[in-house]
Amino acid sequence: MKKRILATVISAAFVLGVAGCGSSSQSTPAAGAGSETAEASSEESADSAVAGAREEAAKDEVTIKVGANITPHAEILREAQPLLKDKGINLEIVELEDSITPNTGVIEGSLDANYFQHVPYLEQFNEENGSDLVSIGAIHYEPFGIYGGRTKDLKELPDGALVAVPNNVTNEARALLLLAQEGLLALKDDAGIEATIGDIVDNPKNIEFKELAPEQLVQALPDVDIAVINGNYAIEGGLHVSQALAVEANDGLAAKTYGNIIATSLDKKDDPALATLVEVLQGSEIKAFIEGKYDGAVVPLN
Repeated sequence: MKKRILATVISAAFVLGVAGCGSSSQSTPAAGAGSETAEASSEESADSAVAGAREEAAKDEVTIKVGANITPHAEILREAQPLLKDKGINLEIVELEDSITPNTGVIEGSLDANYFQHVPYLEQFNEENGSDLVSIGAIHYEPFGIYGGRTKDLKELPDGALVAVPNNVTNEARALLLLAQEGLLALKDDAGIEATIGDIVDNPKNIEFKELAPEQLVQALPDVDIAVINGNYAIEGGLHVSQALAVEANDGLAAKTYGNIIATSLDKKDDPALATLVEVLQGSEIKAFIEGKYDGAVVPLN
């Protein structure tokens, strides 16, 4: 009887021992599951931290809206976008085809700045509209060119030739200076960058002038002997500076006067984001882009 009781006790102890081992072996996966959960939680926390950092960066990012003519101004601005992004500035580009709305947009506040004009045009606009827009930096220069229409060589320009020129004051003066540079007419000595047709003192070819909006000059070529065309509109019209019969000298009065600028309102002239925009546009990356893309039709000024 004692033996039977002892055997029963030993057997029970063995079963309990096996059950204990089984319980121990099952605890390992449970511990593993807890570790995986912790890892997943850690990854979620990391993702949340990254997302939070991005949100904070987005909050800190400054957005500036700049109006620009399509070629080359908007193209140059697009090249600058990633460079500005690295500096925490989101550049929105508004493409505009005329020479009025980029300025009115700044005046009305729908634009922070614009990039399409030179200082003489800006000053003329301010005078005519009672505005106080200012330049905060010159970026590039677009040489004016004389392009052939019915006449393909300036030496063969006929008497009474019809010559198309821009119809706004500052660009017409520039066209007249280029025609004078090529000996096709002579201007009063003091005419300078305010020259008008009335300042012509010698017109040996009896040139007749057709004044047109700058954006219409390329289309007018078949109907005139020659046209004096702004660099940007020549590019848009598919012309190359190498096709020009004559081009403004890069070291002349025009190059010093007609640099294309970033313009803004008086109250934003010291805006840090706009200052960074000018810094990037005057930098080496944009200079290399301009020189590589435009083949002399656009010339960086810095």
